[in-house]
Amino acid sequence: MYLPRVWSRGLGLSRCLSGLHFSNISVQLCSRQGIAFAMAKSYSSLLKDQAYVGGQWVPAASGETFQVTNPSSGEVLGSVPDMNAGDATKAIRAAYDAFQTWRETTAKERSVLLRRWFELIVEKKDSLAELLTVENGKPVTESLGEVNYAATFLEWFAEEARRTYGDMIPAPAKSKRIVVVHQPVGVASMITPWNFPYAMVTRKAGAAIAAGCTVVLKPSEETPLTTLAMVDLAHQAGIPAGVFNVVTCSRKNVDAVGKTLCTDPLVAKISFTGSTAVGKLLLKWGADTVKKASMELGGHAPFVVFDSADVDAAVHGAMMSKFRYMGQTCVCANRFLVQEGIHDAFCTKLEAAMAAQLKVGDGLDKGNSQGPLINIKAVEKIESQISDAVSKGATVVKGGKRHALGGTFFEPTLLKGVTTDMLCTQQETFGPVAPVIKFKTEEEAVTIANSANVGLAGYFFSNNIGQIWRVAERMEVGMVGVNEGLVSMVEAPFGGVKESGIGVEGSKYGIHEYLNVKYICFGGI
Repeated sequence: MYLPRVWSRGLGLSRCLSGLHFSNISVQLCSRQGIAFAMAKSYSSLLKDQAYVGGQWVPAASGETFQVTNPSSGEVLGSVPDMNAGDATKAIRAAYDAFQTWRETTAKERSVLLRRWFELIVEKKDSLAELLTVENGKPVTESLGEVNYAATFLEWFAEEARRTYGDMIPAPAKSKRIVVVHQPVGVASMITPWNFPYAMVTRKAGAAIAAGCTVVLKPSEETPLTTLAMVDLAHQAGIPAGVFNVVTCSRKNVDAVGKTLCTDPLVAKISFTGSTAVGKLLLKWGADTVKKASMELGGHAPFVVFDSADVDAAVHGAMMSKFRYMGQTCVCANRFLVQEGIHDAFCTKLEAAMAAQLKVGDGLDKGNSQGPLINIKAVEKIESQISDAVSKGATVVKGGKRHALGGTFFEPTLLKGVTTDMLCTQQETFGPVAPVIKFKTEEEAVTIANSANVGLAGYFFSNNIGQIWRVAERMEVGMVGVNEGLVSMVEAPFGGVKESGIGVEGSKYGIHEYLNVKYICFGGI
């Protein structure tokens, strides 16, 4: 069992462990579990302790650093620069200078470099997966899946770089010709989250670089090491100096760095994945200079099971959608709506599936499917939602409390008797909690599903073809899974409606987020 821990947030993201030093605890954990030190050897060559600006590994101008820790054990993994607004400005200037030549490269040249970056990721996939697991707690099997997923975006955009076709439009006059071309927007600033630190880098930066843009990226303070490993592979692939820059900072400097990335006049484009509240702030910051923006913000996905559904298929979809990365994804099922005729059977089978398939423990053990939550704040939010639900009449069928392992491990939880006045149906949970609401009619289900002010993903299971068309068209989300609990793939556009964001990523549409449309009129012909 892991020892109890007291967590604190701030500069360095410091952790204390029953008054003992981390070095002693790490040795004890390693000797008991036989994983941490042995596994460290496989990813140690990927670890970087500096940021990457203008093709160089650099410290913060202040010399300050902050620590990065393993959420599973509390072990300190390393330190990275705690950069400030001045450092961010230097990175933007490096990207702007690089853009002057990078914009002139051919699509074929950019394609070759992106393909090489893809190949290097595939070569290092096992080490990259282990690094991800120790940095954000994701089970190593899922981490390997994310590495492969991230790599495919580079493969995809290496191909899409050569497909940013223009147009020749018939002119109204014989003496004129109308041509439309696509050109890179310029410097793109990016802020990426901790839950998919590899995939968010490649989905954003891959598209931008393919389009001919240059990038300044700030990773989450929870997961800078994975991002620095990714940019190192880009460097090895031959991506030129200044084309891809990474600035790291702690929470102390995040506002100043974020504001600089959104307000600097040399930045043409903002791309952000994170909460709706932060997205709104970034949009306000970027408004004065009218920057292009892509925002992939919060979700609150409904998962609807109709009486006509295949119960086993619905349970399988629910397990994939809800408990991937312990429910810490923006497209996770957040509200389960189950029709009364199938409600009891679904809940019984879901409870059984949770008991059989969900094993909590350190993510490096391949036998575990549920690791720790990212930090104590995530645990407290879940506890608050469960407490609120129980106080209003919900029943905890399974789980409902912190796991015996301690730290930020939490028991996968199933709630029945949930109603729409409970916090778990009104807030994005970002944790392994499945609240089930019983409903009577299709109209009722659609109304509840659409009641949120966000609309990223939605899921439903039905074998009624008419109902499938009706609900798919009426569900107010950017992505719909019909008899499917996993919808993310490189070929499909990823994005939401309402307050879930602006624009899309991935697919053939993703690269166009980094291109301007220019109309050229030729006269006197």
